[in-house]
Amino acid sequence: MTRLMILMCSLVLVACAGPEEDIQAWMAEQTRGMRGGVKPLPEMKPFPIIEYDAGSLVSPFANSRIEPETRAAATAGGPDLARPKEPLELYPLESLTMVGALIQGDTAHALIRVDRSLHQVKVGNYLGQNYGVVTQIAETEVTLMELVEDINGDWVERTAKLLLQEQ
Repeated sequence: MTRLMILMCSLVLVACAGPEEDIQAWMAEQTRGMRGGVKPLPEMKPFPIIEYDAGSLVSPFANSRIEPETRAAATAGGPDLARPKEPLELYPLESLTMVGALIQGDTAHALIRVDRSLHQVKVGNYLGQNYGVVTQIAETEVTLMELVEDINGDWVERTAKLLLQEQ
C-alpha cells in the first residue's frame, strides 16, 4: 500500500511538470527583447555653508521678550489735567454734530449740537473725550487735534474732523 501511494504521488508530480516548462519558455522569450536601463542620478549641488552664531542673540524664551518695557515718563507731553473741563468735553466726539458755521471777517464760530442743545465753539475750544482742541473752522467742517494714549503709554496727537450735517 505504501508503494502504491508513492507511485501515485510521483504520477501526480510528473503531471504538474508540464505547464511549468511552458511558463519558463514564455518568460525566456519575453526577456530576450528587454533591456534594462537606469538613468544616472542628477548631480548634487553643494549648498553654501552659513555660520549660525546663536550665542550673541537674545533667547526667544527669555522673560525680557515677554515683559513690556517700563517707561519712566509715560505721561510726558500728556494733557493738562489741571485745566477746567469745557461742557462739550463730557460727550464722545461721535455724539457731537456740526449744524452750521458763523464766519465774520477773521472770526469763525461753529454751531455744535449735542442732545437737544446748541453750542457755539471757536478755535481753541475743547471737544470730545480725547482732549480734542479745535484747530480750524471752515464752512463745512471743524478740525480737531486730539491727544490719545498709545499702547506704550505715550501721548500721540491725531487729527479728527466734524463734518457739517445737512438736514
